[in-house]
This record gives sequence, C-alpha cells and structure tokens, in this order.
Amino acid sequence: MNKVAFGTRPGRQTDGLEKLDHVLPIAASDAEIEAAVAEADLPALLAALAVLTGNDRLIADDLQPPPFQMGASIKPQGGMSAEAQAKARRLATQSLIVYRDNGCPPPDPSAAVLERAMRFLARDAGDEYLPLLRHELGLPRDMGAPDWHKSQTAPNREFRVAVIGAGLSGVAAAHRLAQAGVDYTVFEKNPDVGGVWWSNSYPGCRLDTPNFAYSFSFAQKQDWPEQFSRQIEIQKYIADVARDTSVRDNIEFNTEVVSLVYDEATATWSLRTRRADGAIRDQTFNAIITAVGQLSRPAIPDIPGLDRFRGAWFHSAEWPAGFDVAGKRVAVIGTGASAYQIVPSIVSEVAELKVFQRNPPWMLPTPNYHELIKPGMAWLLHHVPYYGRWFRFWQFWIAAEGRLPLVAVDPGWDHPISVGRANESLRLECMAHLEAQLVDRPDLLKKLTPTYPPGAKRMLRDNGVWTSALKQPHASLLVDGITSITETGVETPDGTLHEVDVIVFATGFLASDYLAPIKIVGRGGKDLHVWWGGDCRAYLGITVPGFPNLFMTGGPNTGVVVNGSAIFSAECAVEYALSAIGQLLAGGHAAMDVRDAPFRAFNERVDAGNLTKAWGVAKTTSWYKNQFGRASQTWPFSLLEYWRLTETADLADYELLPDSTFRADGGG
Repeated sequence: MNKVAFGTRPGRQTDGLEKLDHVLPIAASDAEIEAAVAEADLPALLAALAVLTGNDRLIADDLQPPPFQMGASIKPQGGMSAEAQAKARRLATQSLIVYRDNGCPPPDPSAAVLERAMRFLARDAGDEYLPLLRHELGLPRDMGAPDWHKSQTAPNREFRVAVIGAGLSGVAAAHRLAQAGVDYTVFEKNPDVGGVWWSNSYPGCRLDTPNFAYSFSFAQKQDWPEQFSRQIEIQKYIADVARDTSVRDNIEFNTEVVSLVYDEATATWSLRTRRADGAIRDQTFNAIITAVGQLSRPAIPDIPGLDRFRGAWFHSAEWPAGFDVAGKRVAVIGTGASAYQIVPSIVSEVAELKVFQRNPPWMLPTPNYHELIKPGMAWLLHHVPYYGRWFRFWQFWIAAEGRLPLVAVDPGWDHPISVGRANESLRLECMAHLEAQLVDRPDLLKKLTPTYPPGAKRMLRDNGVWTSALKQPHASLLVDGITSITETGVETPDGTLHEVDVIVFATGFLASDYLAPIKIVGRGGKDLHVWWGGDCRAYLGITVPGFPNLFMTGGPNTGVVVNGSAIFSAECAVEYALSAIGQLLAGGHAAMDVRDAPFRAFNERVDAGNLTKAWGVAKTTSWYKNQFGRASQTWPFSLLEYWRLTETADLADYELLPDSTFRADGGG
C-alpha cells in the first residue's frame, strides 16, 4: 500500500526527515476503527483529529483532561472520567470514519484550530508557554531551525565548526549546522553513532523516559514499538536520523579528540585528534560544539584486590559483546539505573546472583514499563496524520514541570527523610508501592527502603521485576559494604567471601569530570580543567569565560532529572549555539567570550535554586553532585525558564573579539 506524504507541504522543510510524518491511508472497516480507538491515548488523539478535520467538538471543554498534579504515577487518559472517555471514543471513531470516506485528505498543519488543540492538552499553560509548545509540536514547521543561512549572512567568510561526539546531542548540532549552511565536521571516538546508546548494550538496557518524549523535536518518529524502548531501538533511531539528514557523511568515526587549544591571533581553535590506529591529526576550526555527554566515562570504585580477580569483570557500559552469563555466579555491584535493568534480565539465567547495594533507589510505579505499544494505538499512529506528534506533545506537557514541585524543600519542614509536604506525599506513595510487593519479605523491605528523600537521586521505573528478581532463591541482596576483592570473589565486612565468576560494576559514571580527558586551553593559556578544579560551571551550562566560541551541550547544571528529558536541554543548547554563531557572522566578529558577570550571576542563582530541591540538601551521594557536594549537574527550575534563557543568545553577555584575518564586511 502506498504511503501518503504529508511532510512536503508548503512551509515544511524537506531535509530527509519528512518521511517520518508519512502515514497509510485508512481502508479499515468501521468495526476495526472502533477497536483501534478503544486502545488509543485519547487526549492526544482528540487533538490530532481536531486539527485533521477542523472539528472543534473533539476538543470541547467537557472532553478536556482535568487539571492534574503529578504524583508517583500518572493517571490513565490524563484523568478523564469514564463518561468523557466514552464520548471521546465515540466522536473519534465517527471522525475517523468520515475522514476515511472522504478519501483521507492531506491535513493542513497551519489550521487555525492548531493553537486551540495545544491549549486543550496544555490546559493550564499561559501565553508565555505557547512559543515553547509550538517548538515541541513542530507544526506547521520545524520551529527550532535556524532563522539564518550562511550563504546570506556571511557568504564570503570561511567558518568551520567542530562537533565532538555523535550521540543525540552531536547529531542535533550537526543537523542544525547543516540547516544554516555552516561547514562542520563531527568527531566520534566510537565506530558508530549513538553515544551512550551505542556504548551501553548490557542486558535489559532501555529508556526510563516515555519513548515519544525522548525524540528530537525535528525528527518525531511515529512508530516506536514500546512504551519505553530498548537500547537497540534508540540507537537505530539516532542512526536513521544521522543517515536521513546526511549528517553521517560528515562524521569521522573511530576518532577521539585529544586537545583543543585556542589561538588568540587568529581567533581559531586547534583541534588534535587520535584515530583508533594511533594516527594524530591537527585541524583548525572557528568554533567548537561539544556533545560528549555527562554519562560517558565509567566510574570504577577503588576496591582493594580488584587486579587479583581471576574471573571476568567489567563496567555495565562496557559489557563485552556476546558475553554470556548463563550458569555463572555473578556479582552486580551497585543498585542504580543500569543494575536495576541488568538484574531482572539475567536472574533466570545465572547460577547465583549477588547484588551489592550502597543506597536503595526510590522507584516510581510504572506498570507499562516493559509493554509494547498496544495494537490499536500502533494502528492509529500509522494512519492518523501527526498523531505521533500530538502524543509526543502530550507526554512532553505532562512532564514539562513533572515532579519538580514534589522535590521542593519546604522551609521549616521537620521530617527525618522528606524535605517538604509534597515530597512526603511522594515518599508515602512510593513506599506503599514497595510495601505491596514485599508483604512476604520484610527482610527485603527493610533493605530496599531508602533513608533519603525521593528525588535526591535518580528515581527508577518499576513494574515489579526488581523485587521479583531479588526474591529468587539463588539471588541475595547484600548491604553491608565491600572490604576487598580476592582471586575468587568479593569479601564483605563480616569476613564472608562471596565466590563468583563474574563481577559487573553498575557504579555509574564520572559525571562531574565534564569534558575529560580532553585537554582544553583557552585565552592566555587558561587550562579549563585546572580552572574548574573539579567544580565544573558554565553560563547557561553552555559557555565559559576565557574559552571563546566553545559551546557545550549537556553541560554543567543542565540536567533535568524529574522533568523533561536530556534531549530537551540538548536542543536548547544547540539552538543557542546556532543563534550565537549566526549573530557572530552577521556582525562580522571573530569570536565571542562570555563575560564574567553574567557567568557568576547565573551560577549563583542556580546554586541557590538547587538548595531548594531535595537533591541539593540531601546528604546522600549521587551523580547529581560533585566531589565538593555541590549539585553541579542539575537544573532546578522549569523547562520554560531554561528554554527562554537559551532561545536567543544575548551578545550583551559576551565580549566580542576582532580578527585581523578578515574584514568586518565579511570579505576574505
């Protein structure tokens, strides 16, 4: 059956991604349509059909999802009443039948009903939210695309940009640079795209963010197979986007960036790379965009005796290809996100499983964590134009401020664990979920009950498989620490030697050592890592004084950990960098260096903001904090605020540097 193309309508870009919006014409019977609607996410479907058909009855007040307050779990269908759901299904089915009978006409994404549909889903959004919401929906066009092109802005000026990393952020940066007509090269140390989604291939690896929300605003995939997709699906998505946008053609794989040195005389960066074969190469670029991620360098704890262990050992992010644990005695050290996925995935295969825990994770009830998209929902995503976009929009809005209010510190709140009234409500809800799973195992309940506030560390998705795995007779949870590793196993403080064949370190990453091990030298010989001294900071998480034209994605204090996703903050940083480069070229400047005053003011405000959140005041360890106990990774405010701060680069925040090698009029 031929697909119907909607991505090439006027006002939409044709950059290789238009096929993501293609759907199949509807040939199903009335009964088949009704059956599909029965499995739909209704709020998003109503919005999609209202725009598709122009029928305002689909987004009438009596069908609008009620105001909701995020808790540990999300109410199905946005909390719509049974009566509203029944009416919604009836109207949606009728609309799809009429649409089918009319020959499935192409939609008009610029329809006047577009804004009303957005407001229908984002019920309490004020006007200030609308630009952000339009950006995330991406209709009637890609709202994040650069509004300038080098061929018009500075046609005669040579300007090259290096992008370091070909994960999600790097692909986004490369795509935006291509849209602006800027010459760029991407350097990737791995043999393929994907970043952490290429490196992390351990058993059970998958998203813990709803899948549709975890996708580019400019490349919205309609046919995700699962609610929280597996690693292989995410890596394939990134690879497909890189291929379809031709970004892949500009990537140098198996090439690690060793150093960056700024040349003040020419206002350029000298970039040194080392290929897998050891070959060293130096190249010159006018600007750098780093996209190396925060969670890319494995952290291995310094445990005495590890070098003596005769079995296999490795970090979860370096799981050997094809490594089989069947019939082996396995130790998993750590109970964070990767352990939480690995343990249930291997427990039925191993002969014995020992899990060593320092701090138990807080778990969010997520019954559909391992579920496929329902067949009816999948059919609608394949046949209703832009339904996937509206479903992504709906997931984005639900998480936009998400659980941020639930981790807020209430001044004067006196509780041994929680930090505020809303935080206590979240704690009680999570505890009730945990207790229900462990009524038969009070010993495990005691070990798995956190003694720190929810939100102080990364919260994990739970559908019961974690406790089920730990209940297995050949599995044990050890919580008293590790004294050493011997030739044959792991020794605990009570003197017991736990003999194992394999040790898996699920111990996280060196998140605070941002941009390491790349040596970076800026103006006046300023060494970035020496200047940071282990306390990484940046203006907006993107630029640092003394390092002109160096833009970071996923930089310090950009992590949204209870609301939104890493893709959101990465796109913000990328679009900010493109805005800055565009203004730089338009003004005939060589480089821009952020001033000290805005840099310091931003960091003071972020530090103060983090102390109003559970992760800022809790005493527990986490990758959110650096060695000094400062929350150096987290963004404590709303997504809207970060988006507004990064929407356009304000050159008043920067010192603009001249360059004698080109004329201000853009000539060579």
